[in-house]
Formats: sequence, structure tokens, C-alpha cells
Amino acid sequence: MAKKTASRSAAKTAVKKKWSGLGAGTRKSSAKSSARKTIKSKGRVPAAKKSAPKPATKARPKQRVAISHHREDDFKADGLRAYAKYRDLGIAAASHGLAQAHVIRLQGPCNPDEVSKLHYHDVEFQMVYVLKGWVKTYMDGQGETLMKQGSAWTQPPKIRHMILDYSDDVELLEVILPAEFKTVELKT
Repeated sequence: MAKKTASRSAAKTAVKKKWSGLGAGTRKSSAKSSARKTIKSKGRVPAAKKSAPKPATKARPKQRVAISHHREDDFKADGLRAYAKYRDLGIAAASHGLAQAHVIRLQGPCNPDEVSKLHYHDVEFQMVYVLKGWVKTYMDGQGETLMKQGSAWTQPPKIRHMILDYSDDVELLEVILPAEFKTVELKT
């Protein structure tokens, strides 16, 4: 057993020396390793890419901190839907249009003639979280789903969907990228 312990101890020491740069053979080993990596990476780059200039990427303005405290006066009927009030959380301005986030209160009682219209949003990302109440939705490929307090879902770009029904007290948190987007209502 003493032999096994000594072997383990020697192995641990060798590993420590190799990784801490204290071992005599470390420099030689690192040089070989670097050379191999360099050769491999050079071999992977096509000749056409070496000479092609890199496209200029547009720098996005620096994002700011956005702090939003709950105030009833902040809920406005100035959003996408006439049957909803929106509380903007300041994300669009702080992110220079990268994303938007708002709390939505759907105004009850639900009127399916006004609410249940098949549509899609031309977005990169959309996520909804039910803060309070419930909402019944329809999404292509998913069918009807009842979302209750604590439920969350994402809607892939341009997925056809609609709201079917909701509770009088429903509140939703919605996050969308980008902040400005187009909504297309579809004929059924």
C-alpha cells in the first residue's frame, strides 16, 4: 500500500509541475503544443478568407441601466391592442431599440370578436410570463393552451397565434427583440 501512495503522490507532483510551469520539460512541451495548434489553425483557414477584408460591424450604442418601479399611472392604453393597457419598463430606451419589455393588462371581460384574431409578429424573440390571472392562447403547431399565473412561453419568429380568452385580472410580462417590429393580422 505504501508503494501505491508514493506513486499517487509522485503523479500529483508531476501534474502540478506540468501545469504550474515549474517542470523542466514544460517549456519544451508547451512549445510543441503551441506549434501544433498554430499549424492546425492555419490549415483550417481557407485562402479566400485570408485576403478578404472583414466587413465593418456597426457598433451599438452603450446600454444604460433601466429601473422601473410600479405606479398605477404608468399603465397606458397606447400599445398594440385597444383592449390592453401597457406599462413600459424602459428597456427599449435603455437598450437603444435592442429589446422592449412591458407589463400588459388585458381589459376584461374578454370579447372574442375583438381579441381572437390570427396574427404574427416579425420579431427575433418573444417571451411572455403570466404574472396574474390566466390567458388561453392558440399557436400554430401547439394548439390551444391555458396559461396560468407562473406560466411562461416563447413564440418563435412569425408564428401564427391568437388570444382566445382571458381572466378579468390577467397581467403579462412580455419581452420582445427588437423593440420595434411589425404585426401582421391574417384573414381567416
